[in-house]
Amino acid sequence: MKPHEVPSKVEITVENFAALHTFLRGYFHEDVADEYGTPPEAADQFCEDADTDERIPVAREWQKVLDLTHGEPAAVNGALKKLGSAIRLKDDDIPAVSAVFARCLRPPRKAANE
Repeated sequence: MKPHEVPSKVEITVENFAALHTFLRGYFHEDVADEYGTPPEAADQFCEDADTDERIPVAREWQKVLDLTHGEPAAVNGALKKLGSAIRLKDDDIPAVSAVFARCLRPPRKAANE
């Protein structure tokens, strides 16, 4: 590769986004409204259910998908469908889910008595 060339983008495949694929299949399924209410609530439930070793890769892969799709709702939904999502996110769901995952990446706060 020449110094002025931009490296090629990561392809959005199940292999490249395995953690996000597992999350999408388990939480963004056709019963998301009945089971969790909204997609952001499903993401929040995942963050409560999962341990740190599961949360962090999902949150990072979510951000990577947003970077690759430039956060464009149609492109985000297309990528998520390709990765196993059975739902279509509304425009305002995307930043809300992103905020949930951003919290997953923050280190936990120590209690005042620690």
